[in-house]
Amino acid sequence: MKRNPVIPYVLIMAFGLALIFFLSVKGIGDAKEVAKEKEHPKEIETASSEKFDPESFAKKTCVTCHGNNLQGGAGPNLHGIGKKLPKDKIKDVLRNGTSGGMPAGLVEEDHIDEMADWVSKLK
Repeated sequence: MKRNPVIPYVLIMAFGLALIFFLSVKGIGDAKEVAKEKEHPKEIETASSEKFDPESFAKKTCVTCHGNNLQGGAGPNLHGIGKKLPKDKIKDVLRNGTSGGMPAGLVEEDHIDEMADWVSKLK
């Protein structure tokens, strides 16, 4: 039972060439779509047009430093922070960060009021 050892290499080569062709065609289609976005940026909906949900934003962004339940970790416990800080100070921290490690600009300017209101009400 002798088999030709070249056949697997030929099959792999054919598969690779087909893959390269497919990816090239896909890239051309994506390039046309990107060009359309640059010509007509207002026609494309952005994520900022969606309703902002402070709780889901916190679960994606804040839990890395403040813990899974925002109980504290590398960052402070956020429960009861509304009793310690006024909303204006919370907005300032969200906007500008702190020297203690809170980065500035995590929350978009349009959503700082909503986020500060939500954080201040955490119990």
